[in-house]
Amino acid sequence: MFSKILIANRGEIALRILRACRELGIPTVAVHSTADSDAMHVRLADEAVCIGPPASRESYLNVAAILSAATITGADAIHPGYGFLSENADFAETVEAHGLTFIGPTADHIRMMGDKITAKTTMRALGVPLVPGSDGALENLEQARIVADKVGYPVLIKAAAGGGGRGMKVAATADDLEEAWSVARTEARAAFGNDEVYLEKYLDRPRHIELQVMADTHGDVVHFGERDCSLQRRHQKLLEEAGSPALNAQQRDEIGEIATSALKKLGYRNAGTLEFLYQDGQFCFIEMNTRLQVEHPVTEMVCDVDLVREQIRIAAGEPLGYGQKDIHFSGHAIECRINAEDPLTFMPTPGTISVFHPPGGLGVRVDSALYAGYRVPPYYDSMIAKLIVRAPTRLEAIQRMRRALDEFVIEGVKTVIPLHLKILDDPQFRSGDYTIHWLEKFVAAQKAE
Repeated sequence: MFSKILIANRGEIALRILRACRELGIPTVAVHSTADSDAMHVRLADEAVCIGPPASRESYLNVAAILSAATITGADAIHPGYGFLSENADFAETVEAHGLTFIGPTADHIRMMGDKITAKTTMRALGVPLVPGSDGALENLEQARIVADKVGYPVLIKAAAGGGGRGMKVAATADDLEEAWSVARTEARAAFGNDEVYLEKYLDRPRHIELQVMADTHGDVVHFGERDCSLQRRHQKLLEEAGSPALNAQQRDEIGEIATSALKKLGYRNAGTLEFLYQDGQFCFIEMNTRLQVEHPVTEMVCDVDLVREQIRIAAGEPLGYGQKDIHFSGHAIECRINAEDPLTFMPTPGTISVFHPPGGLGVRVDSALYAGYRVPPYYDSMIAKLIVRAPTRLEAIQRMRRALDEFVIEGVKTVIPLHLKILDDPQFRSGDYTIHWLEKFVAAQKAE
């Protein structure tokens, strides 16, 4: 096991990793920007090192500063969390080259899955179903027209190096294709420095289903079931569930077997999440995240497993020590992301937290680094907490989440808690009959009232 782990992240995920390390008896090093000098993970870590000014590129994305912090503190492993450098293959490679352990997948697998075209080509070869579309990057608009005519409109033009909805445009008809092609390439070039795009059939009512997997260095791979992440605004998730209201145990087992078989052939290691669009009983692979997900707690709640602890164990060379038959799913879990944002416009609302009172009770979990007096900085992601509940049934989980949100007091900044309460009260959400397009329409209706 490791003698000391440096946590290359901030906020609630840094605190989450710190807690797992502490339960394993491993000392921790927190790194932070000058804007985060009073952050909770900095206060609780065994050691802390300032790595730069507020701007991410000069601190949390500063590879040299992070490696220097690891060297001077004697850390022998680095956990990247999510975001920042977590899916940066060059960073993972550099960490290993300096004699440290990167707690995550190999650099080769991060690089492979970071390119959406390579990821899809790889998964197709491994027998994973895909959304109909181009076999690779499109060379020109004429090629895009040929593929679009073959799969049928509407179609989606997507950036090969994309993520978060950037470089993604819908063409409803052939007349829209040229503009979608041009805008997607321009956005992709600006956001990722790579204007390669590919084309997929646009599914009109899909759900976003993702599967949590874990693989050790001894050839064993298991999955921890699915999460339904269909409630999204501008491709950003807001509420997640485990399991999905749209799937049954047989469907979960089927996609789980396909995914674990593929990753076993690939020789994958550590945590990963395969993301699918699901419509009319069909799963279509769209991408793989080679890191811990923001929404991992809902999986932990229904499986009673510490995924961060498993990541650390696997990175240290330990075997999983269990098989698929040993993983059991119990009840239903829901996660609400609590963002410091206006609940209707979604504009960030940084500021000082004057009152912070998290909810409690049976089956309630709050992952947050907030405290009264903490100043939410304007430089980073606006998510300030995650509220997770578990109950025996989905309806009971909804009721428990509603009760917990009513108890949650955060004053000093606006949050999206009022929006979550309205979502939970909506009959269509409560029925479980929603798609990835539902939340955008729901928010638009709220604005119109």
